Amino acid sequence: MKVLEEQTLEEESGYQDDEESFFQDIELLQKHGINVADIKKLKSVGICTVKGIQMTTRRALCNIKGLSEAKVDKIKEAAGKLLTCGFQTASEYCIKRKQVFHITTGSLEFDKLLGGGVESMAITEAFGEFRTGKTQLSHTLCVTAQLPGEYGYTGGKVIFIDTENTFRPERLKDIADRFNVDHEAVLDNVLYARAYTSEHQMELLDFVAAKFHEEGGVFKLLIIDSIMALFRVDFSGRGELAERQQKLAQMLSRLQKISEEYNVAVFVTNQMTADPGAGMTFQADPKKPIGGHILAHASTTRISLRKGRAELRIAKIFDSPHMPENEATFAITAGGITDAKD
Repeated sequence: MKVLEEQTLEEESGYQDDEESFFQDIELLQKHGINVADIKKLKSVGICTVKGIQMTTRRALCNIKGLSEAKVDKIKEAAGKLLTCGFQTASEYCIKRKQVFHITTGSLEFDKLLGGGVESMAITEAFGEFRTGKTQLSHTLCVTAQLPGEYGYTGGKVIFIDTENTFRPERLKDIADRFNVDHEAVLDNVLYARAYTSEHQMELLDFVAAKFHEEGGVFKLLIIDSIMALFRVDFSGRGELAERQQKLAQMLSRLQKISEEYNVAVFVTNQMTADPGAGMTFQADPKKPIGGHILAHASTTRISLRKGRAELRIAKIFDSPHMPENEATFAITAGGITDAKD
């Protein structure tokens, strides 16, 4: 019985149609002289939309097996005919921004802090020490993303990439009970993948892009818990730091492009590290999120999580393009993230 699926994927079909027409299928290039074999090669590396070509450099396209420089130039030219690559007024961009939706965290206070919840077409990063609620927030979002929300949001499916082996389907059932939704429907609407290396993590994004394209407008949220764990293992010492940061930058760039290309929300968690130099500058907190400036600049909104009393946790806006620096208190319960009781 897929009660929830019917609710989330069939309600307000007009809104759904808008979602499906959000991107232009790469198959449209056939009308401009690009053959099917070359389109298939593009799809094999996760480029499934016309905008995806615009978002990829000529050099990266030339690295695809079977595509020569002449073919790449032809593909770029064909994509250029289908897209308006120039400037637009702030008013026009404001209209486009109306397609952005927010996914509730399960706590009204937390949502208010984020300006309505976790935003689509953006990367939201939550960092904190162990036991601050990062994984619990991820599990709660798996359920809340499927529920119809404000401003015509119909809900949708979720992809969860687990790098730390912390995903537990049983938790989703507990959270589903809180919202009175069917267990099986909730679990069926979450696609789960376990990543074992940073390379594997990057490869999974090709699958993610293909899935978002295949079921246009159906998926609403991509979760990676956590973003840096495997990079921390695969690259060690200062000698490999530059390579690590370059690979990380490529992956974050891909995430941002996917979020904009398919209008989905991207939520990532991040770990903390001790800052040896903090004592010299008299900082109040000697710990900082890992990933350096690359991750700091790539994340649209950064949330700092810290422990409070008992089940209480405090979320603070660490960086945001439009929300003021502020704090919100929330609680971790059997039903996931909720408002703190007074």
